[in-house]
Amino acid sequence: MPQETPSHATDRLDDDDYPAYTMGRAAEMIGATPGFLRAIGEARLITPLRSEGGHRRYSRYQLRIAARARDLVDAGTPIEAACRIVILEDQLEEALRLNEELRGRSARSGGPAGR
Repeated sequence: MPQETPSHATDRLDDDDYPAYTMGRAAEMIGATPGFLRAIGEARLITPLRSEGGHRRYSRYQLRIAARARDLVDAGTPIEAACRIVILEDQLEEALRLNEELRGRSARSGGPAGR
């Protein structure tokens, strides 16, 4: 395995997708239980990476998603529904972002959306 330089290690700390957190630490950070993290994994809201030993590892991005689902569950939403809501919210956000991007391109090219 190549030697990791200090700057490379620091880059990982800034990477939202780097799987830096164990299940126990991840659960603690979002105020949930390891069972909750397993459940949202089974519902396919997030898919943690696995360490060489097979342990689940979570990224900051995944923890933000898990925290959104936990908030919904804490408000009384069943876990499967909470996961579906978070997935649909993310899909809507992406669709709106793409729509805005396409409108901007059309406006710059003098297309129908820019009139």
